[in-house]
Amino acid sequence: MSAIGTLLVANRGEIARRVFRTARAMGMGCVAVFSDADSDAPFVTEADVAMRLPGGYLDGDALVAAAVQAGADAVHPGYGFLAENAGFARSVTEAGLVWVGPAPDAIETMGDKLAAKAAAEAAGVPTLPSSEDPDDASGVGFPLMVKAAAGGGGKGMRLVSDPAELAEAVAAARREALGGFGDDTVFLERYLPRCRHIEVQILGDAHGNVVHLGERECSIQRRHQKIIEESPSTAVDGELRETIGEAAVRLAKSIGYRSAGTVELLLDDDTGEFFFLEVNTRLQVEHPVTEEVTGIDLVREQLRVAAGETLGYSQADIALACHAIEARLYAEDPATGFLPAVGTLAAFAPASEPSVRWDTGVEAGSTVGLDFDPMLAKVVAHAPTRAEAAGRLALALERLHIAGVTTNRHFLASALRSEAFLAGDTTTDFIERVDPSRAATLTPAEFRHAAVAAAMWLQAAERLEARTLRWMPSGWRHGRLPPERAELAVETAAGPVEVRVSYRPQRDGSFAVRAECAVDAVPAGSPGEDCVEQPAVDAVEATAAIAAWRPDGVDLEWSGRRIGYAVAADGDRVHLTGDSETVTVTVLPRFGAPEGGPATGGFAAPMPGVIVEVRVQPGEQVTAGSTLVVMEGMKMEHHVSAPCDGTVTEVLVAAGDQVDNGTPLLVFDATEAPDG
Repeated sequence: MSAIGTLLVANRGEIARRVFRTARAMGMGCVAVFSDADSDAPFVTEADVAMRLPGGYLDGDALVAAAVQAGADAVHPGYGFLAENAGFARSVTEAGLVWVGPAPDAIETMGDKLAAKAAAEAAGVPTLPSSEDPDDASGVGFPLMVKAAAGGGGKGMRLVSDPAELAEAVAAARREALGGFGDDTVFLERYLPRCRHIEVQILGDAHGNVVHLGERECSIQRRHQKIIEESPSTAVDGELRETIGEAAVRLAKSIGYRSAGTVELLLDDDTGEFFFLEVNTRLQVEHPVTEEVTGIDLVREQLRVAAGETLGYSQADIALACHAIEARLYAEDPATGFLPAVGTLAAFAPASEPSVRWDTGVEAGSTVGLDFDPMLAKVVAHAPTRAEAAGRLALALERLHIAGVTTNRHFLASALRSEAFLAGDTTTDFIERVDPSRAATLTPAEFRHAAVAAAMWLQAAERLEARTLRWMPSGWRHGRLPPERAELAVETAAGPVEVRVSYRPQRDGSFAVRAECAVDAVPAGSPGEDCVEQPAVDAVEATAAIAAWRPDGVDLEWSGRRIGYAVAADGDRVHLTGDSETVTVTVLPRFGAPEGGPATGGFAAPMPGVIVEVRVQPGEQVTAGSTLVVMEGMKMEHHVSAPCDGTVTEVLVAAGDQVDNGTPLLVFDATEAPDG
């Protein structure tokens, strides 16, 4: 056995914090590594020692050198980056350090999806028809998936339904795979349109003991990346659980697997057949749901196995208790096809109730940039029933006080509360078939109340900052003068709505408030839907009372209804989280200068990123759907296409250019304006 006194975690963010938590509980010191982009990240300051990596997290030699210099006994790779790199694992052990993970040979075999598939077939695990020749789909059939042989996380994957689209899909998958994993090998595999993504968690030690910890279902995905996971699956009964568990254990034993790993399968929802997909030789992002239902800390087991201990329990000792569901909170905009979002978190404060597990690498003030995956947190609810877990998780997401960056929070809560999810109808086509709401829609009453709450919080904050007569009540006047007034814009799914809030203090400390919309009509509906013009909103007059005021919140009573708001101020914007969602209110200047109208006929970058390819030239005529520009953001490719037939009159970017969200890419002259 090898005693581990100090552990270096060769990863970042919530991954590093997650491993630190268990390592400290086991009495170990923790060493962090960080790139320049992460120098102020929470995980860096939480470590006992932090080592800078000038070359970033993929520099294996620098990681090993940092571990030796910091006096670490072992290296935990986390999940992602070099976690499934056999060469890095060998470098760690050759340096005399303990590698917390499977043997390099097992990583090598399972890290190559083609070799892993051959090993599965040898172990008697069913596999899907495939082809190692990406130009030959004859034995696979359509629809099919182009997949990178190395890596995972949805990168290097393309769904192809039309043979004419195969060549371009292969080229794009190769680029993504090379950029993400350093290997552009791809292959073809049969695609099951209606299936479930099932994972079996395995644990093995160096003494030949292997067990499985039940299954997780990870079918709800966008861009082939999971966003909601649960354990156990509603589609797996006791008999099937035993069958797939035995298959996973059989495969693990055939390659001498030790440490934690995941055998991924596809379950045909119509036939009940299951097929091998791949093996992940590391922890998965969704491992907490297995921990919650089994009570087994998977990081602890990894560290015990790495130190040479036996598992100490058999398959018969493992049972699944209740139900757990995890949601991945991302900085992205579901209303624009889940494009990544960037910015600085003006607020990040989970509510104290309901009680759920938050695994996160960010805090208020953290910057979300382009360097890394845009996941902000994993939120996990464990409850006696699946319905209760779903409700608890949705409520925790809704009560999160988060601002400054667009997120998928509303989309996740909508999915969790949908009839299809609650009925267990969660096949891989869930998002396209169910189409949960992608953006919150505020009612006129809700945005008026938010505007009044913002105005009340602001006037109290300004009173506290007064340099003279601070003791005087806010808004007090010796004579009868016009009321105080705040010009505000409330952000809604359909665009900003201007609200004028007038308020006058009364003898009992309350305020006589008048809130009126500064627009002729309030648009209802969310992006992608037809907007319905509602009648102009009349001014509403009521009495508002501040029941409590705090620098980070206000309890406001208005017309007999009291709501407590968490508040974060960010320049001229105020972010308020009340009984659901977060509302952003912008303070408008009293006298604004007129501005010119927006430029027409231009294409703007839908997200920050790098231009990979420009496929058109000035003067070129294109047809609807033609790809004009290929961008890469967050290590994923995005195609900017023509919405209709037309002519490219000007190209404003070139391959290799770094662009911000909204940067003009080209000027386009439409032959005929598209609908909408």
